[in-house]
Amino acid sequence: MANIHVISGGTSDERAVSLRSGAAVAAGLEAAGHSVRILDSATIGIDEIAAADAVFLALHGAGGEDGTVQAQLETRDVKFVGTDSVASALCFDKWRYRQFVQTDLPLPDGALVTLDEFSGHPLSQQPFVLKPFDGGSSVDTFIIRDVQSIPVEAVRASFDKHGKMLLEQLIVGIELTVGVLIDKAIGIVEIIPPSDGEFDYENKYNGMTQELCPPEHLSATVQAEARKLAETAHRITGCRDFSRTDLMLEQSSGKLFVLETNTIPGMTDQSLFPKAALSAGITMSQLCDQLVQLALRR
Repeated sequence: MANIHVISGGTSDERAVSLRSGAAVAAGLEAAGHSVRILDSATIGIDEIAAADAVFLALHGAGGEDGTVQAQLETRDVKFVGTDSVASALCFDKWRYRQFVQTDLPLPDGALVTLDEFSGHPLSQQPFVLKPFDGGSSVDTFIIRDVQSIPVEAVRASFDKHGKMLLEQLIVGIELTVGVLIDKAIGIVEIIPPSDGEFDYENKYNGMTQELCPPEHLSATVQAEARKLAETAHRITGCRDFSRTDLMLEQSSGKLFVLETNTIPGMTDQSLFPKAALSAGITMSQLCDQLVQLALRR
């Protein structure tokens, strides 16, 4: 078995989730028989991170999913789990991602806007989603179903923090996510937020959402199309080893829309990718070991 460094923590807004992902990955790898050290990228330098047979990145957000650490490992010829630096940077920037995949994948209408542009934009005059173009875990994300009830101060604070944000048409319907492992979709998860809430940061990680995996009430045709879209997103963006693509099934039209692709999916006990894997009969220890073996063979 191998000597593996699991990297988590970091300094992004998603630090707390990353620490939980790292702990879950480390437990899975230890159960598979590997020698594991958990390192926090906020306090440990790249040379110590690189001193392993392979590195498992469980970093979320800036400094983790954006290709920064991946590029540093690549220059040192260190084997690591997951997508390379170029594709990581592409998928992390949701606006670049949209521009890159727009001819191959169905997307909601969207625009990259400043605060001044946001207030007068046609998309802000109808139900919309407003989110950072370079973050995840639904941090600083606003799902606005009633445009007369926009939390103006919170929105302004988010623009102050991020400068520009991604404004998208709100697709009303069923939220789905599809995990891809080695280029093949492994499971579809339907996300059911609480009746009085949204699938936001708080509800993601306090167990208030429900998941159906697989969502058997959806037709075989819809499920097959969701898998195909996730596999296409994984392939054309250059993802490697694993990814998770989020989609919406529009209630009125039955059409699927791609929202984004995550190159380092959450790996906590509440996370969607491990649940998708388990639906395919892959336990957490098997999943983590399989990903490490892919890295070791490169």
